[in-house]
Amino acid sequence: MSYKKHHKKQSKERILESASQLFCQFGYKKVSISQVMKLARMTHGAFYAHFESKEALYKTSLVDVLQRNRSNRLAKSPFTINHLMELVNNLTNLRAIPKKSNPSPENVLFNEIGNESNEIKGLYEKSYHSLLTLLEKRIKALKKLKQLPNIKSPEHVKGTSRVILAIMVGAVAIAKSIQSDTERQILLLAAQNQVLSLLGDSNYIEQYITPLPERV
Repeated sequence: MSYKKHHKKQSKERILESASQLFCQFGYKKVSISQVMKLARMTHGAFYAHFESKEALYKTSLVDVLQRNRSNRLAKSPFTINHLMELVNNLTNLRAIPKKSNPSPENVLFNEIGNESNEIKGLYEKSYHSLLTLLEKRIKALKKLKQLPNIKSPEHVKGTSRVILAIMVGAVAIAKSIQSDTERQILLLAAQNQVLSLLGDSNYIEQYITPLPERV
């Protein structure tokens, strides 16, 4: 590869990395091209040598992370209720997103609720289906191992997966607008416990329920 092509590739990667960090933290609407290029330590004009628009940058960033998340998350690993709850915890832990991080399907679901752009809606739907597929695969695997007594049929798997996403994304969307750390914690833990109650009977699932902290 020639120096010119190598340099252009490196520049594009710097822009993508900077954009990923900002989109992850703030969402599409709150990030400008100027902010991306400032973080990348490049001039504003250099942006258009690599991307046609902010939407094109966002799409490229998200498609890349969806592909990487799919391969990483669906890698073979032991299936237990704890593995499923790790995924749920990732959906609800507001502190799990470091300042320097790539966006994930979760970030899109949390940050882009109500975005009116058809382009972003399409990406939102891809993120939704990515997480939905992951949940379905996890639940199906646990059902085969007879670890989820409440799950009775393939249709039940699909319905339960949708309800879990609705509970978790809704809880995080509310929690992000609440100032009280204690109330946020209570809300998110309550949502997680509700997810657990969907998956098994009370005697089986009790060992996994997290006690809620007392409200101050």
